[in-house]
Amino acid sequence: MADAKVHEPARDPQDLERFLIERQWAGDIEGMMALFASDAVIDTGAGPPIRGHDAIRARFAAFAAEGRKFAKGKQSPAVINGDLALTSTHLPDGSITAEVARRQPDGTWLWVIDRYSVT
Repeated sequence: MADAKVHEPARDPQDLERFLIERQWAGDIEGMMALFASDAVIDTGAGPPIRGHDAIRARFAAFAAEGRKFAKGKQSPAVINGDLALTSTHLPDGSITAEVARRQPDGTWLWVIDRYSVT
């Protein structure tokens, strides 16, 4: 049996966006999932929020099946307050993402809320 791939954790909330793009473009859905807390929620702006790893994994798998790729944008500096961080990226289409990350007990960061567009 093959060993599960080990994914580099986000040691800074600024790492999350870069890792997400790299892993999605590589087709690494489990690597994408490694960036989200088990209780994470995603608001795509289309329909009800997507809650939890199973639903998020299904969404990412659907993107992969459709050949969709997230666009690289200009990331704003994270705003950190204790164990929470707000991350945001300005995308080429003019939309802006907003995410909330939570510091884990080991010092790494995971997203707990992801909103695809706040504009």
